[in-house]
Amino acid sequence: MSDLPFTLDQLRILKAIAAEGSFKRAADSLYVSQPAVSLQVQNLERQLDVPLFDRGGRRAQLTEAGHLLLSYGDRILSLCQETCRAIEDLQNLQGGTLIIGASQTTGTYLLPRMIGLFRQKYADVAVQLHVHSTRRTAWSVANGQVDLAIIGGELPPELQDSLERVPYAEDELALIMPMYHPLASQAVIQREDLYKLHFIALDSQSTIRKVIDQVLTRCGIETRRLKIEMELNSIEAIKTAVQSGLGVAFVSNSAIEKELQMGVLHRAKIDSVVVNRTLSVIFNPNRYRSKAAAAFTAEILPQFTNLPLNFKPIGAEKNGADKNGTKPTAPPPEPLNLSP
Repeated sequence: MSDLPFTLDQLRILKAIAAEGSFKRAADSLYVSQPAVSLQVQNLERQLDVPLFDRGGRRAQLTEAGHLLLSYGDRILSLCQETCRAIEDLQNLQGGTLIIGASQTTGTYLLPRMIGLFRQKYADVAVQLHVHSTRRTAWSVANGQVDLAIIGGELPPELQDSLERVPYAEDELALIMPMYHPLASQAVIQREDLYKLHFIALDSQSTIRKVIDQVLTRCGIETRRLKIEMELNSIEAIKTAVQSGLGVAFVSNSAIEKELQMGVLHRAKIDSVVVNRTLSVIFNPNRYRSKAAAAFTAEILPQFTNLPLNFKPIGAEKNGADKNGTKPTAPPPEPLNLSP
C-alpha cells in the first residue's frame, strides 16, 4: 500500500464508537452527524478490506480486526498528541497543556492546591486533572495520556517495570470520630478500643478501601475484627456520617484539614500506632516530558512533601541507586505539608 488506508479522523471515530458503544452516541460526542460517522466507517472498511464492526447486535461490537486497529490507533493518536505538546513547548511555557493524573483522595484534596499554585505562576498553561482509580491512572501515564500522576495504591504488576515511581510523601490515615464521642475526651486510645467501635468505610471493592485495609494490617490492626456498620461510596459522605454520630472512620489527613480547623471532627491518637501510607509520583520515562511537567515537578511538588525527592533523569537506574550502586538515605518523614 503506497498510501495509508486510514486517516486520523477515522481513527478518532473508531475510538469514539468503541468507547460509546453506538454510532449515534459516538457522533454526538464528536459533534458530527451519524451519517457522517457511518460513511467514514464504511470508507475505512472498504480501504482495509475487512469488517471492523459486528452489526448483528444492538451495541456496536468490534471484530478482531477492529480490536487490532483500535489498539494501534490508540498509540498513534497518543503519539500525535505528544507531538503537538512538544511543539507547544517551543513557546517556553507561554501556552501548552499539563495533564496530571491522581487517585481519588489525592485528586480531590491535594492536587487542586498544587494546580492553584502552578496556575499563579504559569497562567498561560492549560491544566487538566484526571481523577480515576490507581490502576486506570497508571495506564493513562503508561499510554502517554497523562504527563505525571500522584497515586496512593500499588502499580499494576504489568506496569511496574515500565513506569518510574518516586516515593513522594507519607500520608497519615487518621481515625476520626464525632466531637462528642466518649473516646474524644481521651488523649490517647488503645489498639483494643478499635474493635469496640462502629466503623464507616468505603465499599469493600474500592481501591482506596483496599489500600486502607493493607496499611492497617501492616500496622498490626486486625481489619477482620473491625465492626463495619456502614459502607458509603465517597470520602465526603463518610465525613458527614461521622459528624452525624453514625460511627468512626479512617481517612486521609489531607481530606479532613478543613473539618479539623472548624472543630467539627475529632482526630484520635492510637497508642504506639501511626497509620501511614506512601504517596508516589509516577512518570513514563520513555515518553516526552514537557516543560510544563518539568516545572510542576521542580517547583510545585517539593512544596507539598515531607520526603526528599529523587526524580531521576530519563534513562537513570530504576532502583534509585547512583552509578556506584549507593541508594540515597532519607531522614524520618514529618507530617505531610498541605499548606505551603
